[in-house]
Amino acid sequence: MAMSSTPNILLSLFSIHFLLSLVKINEAKVPAIIVFGDSSVDAGNNNYIPTIARSNFEPYGRDFNGGHPTGRFSNGKIATDFISQAFGLKGAIPAYLDPSYSISDFATGVTFASAGTGYDNSTSNVLSVIPLWKELEYYKDYQTKLKANLGDGKANDIIKDALYMISVGTNDFLENYYAVPGRSSQYTIKEYENFLVGIAGNFTKALYDLGARKISLGGLPPMGCMPLERTGNLMGGSECVNSYNNLAAEFNSKLNDLVIKQNKELNGMDMVFSDPYGIMLDIIQKPAFYGMLYYSVFIYNCIAHPITIYVWISIFIYGKGLYETYIYCPFLI
Repeated sequence: MAMSSTPNILLSLFSIHFLLSLVKINEAKVPAIIVFGDSSVDAGNNNYIPTIARSNFEPYGRDFNGGHPTGRFSNGKIATDFISQAFGLKGAIPAYLDPSYSISDFATGVTFASAGTGYDNSTSNVLSVIPLWKELEYYKDYQTKLKANLGDGKANDIIKDALYMISVGTNDFLENYYAVPGRSSQYTIKEYENFLVGIAGNFTKALYDLGARKISLGGLPPMGCMPLERTGNLMGGSECVNSYNNLAAEFNSKLNDLVIKQNKELNGMDMVFSDPYGIMLDIIQKPAFYGMLYYSVFIYNCIAHPITIYVWISIFIYGKGLYETYIYCPFLI
């Protein structure tokens, strides 16, 4: 199987798995998909803010329409693009800050996501990206523009029936709690999990108060298998960091409990928990089953010793290729 096609096929498989968790929502018409989160769902918003957390350069976008980088942290489409297409909407969800799009383009789908952000405001400060509260402010601005463009009645129908997708949280742990001083001295890891779950609950409640009813709250992937974590795990043979994977599973359980709680408390709320952990770990552990050739390339780390980067993981799951280690070791580029 050709490398250029494999990532998109696998991402399609993941999208199908995700859609199975939305059977109840999928029975109803979804006029728009509205997205919040981090690099997993950023379609280029970071291109328009002063941050180094960008992907507007090759090889990103090589399999996207036209073969050019768009700001998506992927070789091609991201999961939300496939999901939009599966609902019969546009094949690619545009970034809200991209000036080449207008409110008429955003009426059927838009992403406010910003690579590098998290639930915690201090996480967005690490790379100077858009905090989650600001994403919500952009959404409020979107509502105002949508009503001005379509009229209150039609706009309110879109707001009520749209699918709201949230994919965020990995950076709070890997780029903040375990990477920089601050939160780790304020909270134990379990306390920090609870702190983040509280923010997640406030965010979904804010969306509900603004008219959202169909919400997908995404969980964490097996983040100990992300290329950067494997690259740094030299003593562990560059294998997945199990403690990070266990943390992701534990945090996901708490997010799932939040979904159950809010569905009971908020009248008309139709929220699902989308858990990417299991299928992603299965792909990582059994790549051949999914038609993926397991291979590696050698590059040199910052002190000129060869290390192995498992590129296939970064390409089709996290979409970051060799550049996963860019900030970790900037002169590799």
